[in-house]
Amino acid sequence: MKNSKSEAKSDDGVDRRAFVKTAAAVGATGLAMPVWGSATANDRIKVGLVGCGGRGTGAANQAINADPGVLLWAMGDVYEDRLRNSLNGLKNEHGTRVMVGDERRFVGFDAIDKVLDSGVDVVILATPPGFRPDHLEKAVGAGKHVFCEKPMATDMPGLRKVMETAKKAKDQGTQLMSGFCWRYAAPERAMYGEINDGAIGEIESVHSTYHTGPLGTRARTPDMTDMDFQLRNWQHLNWLSGDIIVEQAVHSVDKMNWAMGNRPPVKATALGGRGLREGAERGDVFDHFAVVYEWDNGARGFLTCRQVPNCSNDNTDWIAGTKGIGFVNGWAPRQSNLKFADGSKEFRYKGGTPNMYQTEHNELFKAIRDGDLVNDGDWMTQSVAMGILGREAGYSGRTITWDEIMNSAKAIVPEDPKFGPMPPLEIPAPGVYKFS
Repeated sequence: MKNSKSEAKSDDGVDRRAFVKTAAAVGATGLAMPVWGSATANDRIKVGLVGCGGRGTGAANQAINADPGVLLWAMGDVYEDRLRNSLNGLKNEHGTRVMVGDERRFVGFDAIDKVLDSGVDVVILATPPGFRPDHLEKAVGAGKHVFCEKPMATDMPGLRKVMETAKKAKDQGTQLMSGFCWRYAAPERAMYGEINDGAIGEIESVHSTYHTGPLGTRARTPDMTDMDFQLRNWQHLNWLSGDIIVEQAVHSVDKMNWAMGNRPPVKATALGGRGLREGAERGDVFDHFAVVYEWDNGARGFLTCRQVPNCSNDNTDWIAGTKGIGFVNGWAPRQSNLKFADGSKEFRYKGGTPNMYQTEHNELFKAIRDGDLVNDGDWMTQSVAMGILGREAGYSGRTITWDEIMNSAKAIVPEDPKFGPMPPLEIPAPGVYKFS
């Protein structure tokens, strides 16, 4: 595989290391409406998309919107129909800025390798998360800038690989931006910035919820292998998604981590189960968790998450400090405010609320143009580790320490995934499941 850090010329003769400096001289006029001049050959940033589902397609759309020099250059997915549907939608939206010819449409488990070898400068990693550690390692090894969707792994061996890869990206100066979108939301940045600066004193407790309905499923058809069936229902398979606490509610875990100044807890105790999961499509994941995280200073974080139909939904965060409290409502009506114990005027965010998904890409491509470095590696992997910690505590029914989870050897992702039969699923049972 060619490494773009050492390959001086692209397939259209453009010096890859020069295009950033040339474009940066044009300048930027802001994040909401970035303008860096016309997309001449040496201004182009070629993007590859790996994982062409809804989130990947959305990320590709935001990448194109972020910078007039961005071209979608290559696409890869394990399924041709998903790639085709994504491509057609993006072409309808962006026309000639989608330049994915037949020769740069790659299908199969090895699509990542072919996308990386197609001449791209940036790669969007948006496959089911079980594949993320290997894909990220390959992308950074090839010298690419990376937008890496969350979560970054579904087990600790995979996450430790991500940690090492993130360090490599930092050392070599390539971008690594995570899909933890709330970190790029203006109201939350303002409020958590105040909290981290000590506005409400030392944090004593955080209470976070992610209560929502179940995700969709796809019925099995006669032509599906076991692997097909699992991939088409990947949100419901632990090895592919990490379960609901790692795949979805990890956003709330990440905000808890943020509130605590990105300091890891010392242990976690949890409850969990699957009271309403029915049918093979629902795989082996739970439909609810309740986790208590504990920190070395006595602070506690309380997380509840569920995917159950016909129930009240909620996505809020309460942060209690020695000098006041903070409140975030991530869903409508959006709120981010602080109240102070001394009765002084509360902090209430009143600024604009630009699309946080778009802000991520605006900042990523501006960093590429300006020669700055974005690397979310440390805190993004810590948030995922906290999610895995909560899951394993819920599966096992035992208190698990931070040191135990960081040294966990339990690997749940197949070493060589391929279409065909898969082992029977085993539903975790608290008190029976063995953490290792």
